[in-house]
Amino acid sequence: MELRVIEKEDDELSIEIGGEDHTFMNVLKGALLERDGVAAATYDVNPEQSGGQTEPILTIKSEDGSDPLDELEGAAGDLRDMTDDFREQYQNAA
Repeated sequence: MELRVIEKEDDELSIEIGGEDHTFMNVLKGALLERDGVAAATYDVNPEQSGGQTEPILTIKSEDGSDPLDELEGAAGDLRDMTDDFREQYQNAA
């Protein structure tokens, strides 16, 4: 996975996430939307309308003075916690 910041403002971040597809991007977007400091989160993978872009570009709009980069870091931590919990539950069920 390669990350490249496209645009960063106080309340908005656009970041390219190389090597990922809809599966990961939908999960990440969902985790972002559950955070209180995130007003909007979306991603785009559209090579025809984006001048040949093939890697997903995630856009996060924050609110209440939240830094969108901090929100992305928090969402990534939330996902890690969820997958750790799932792994533990799975192992206990087996």
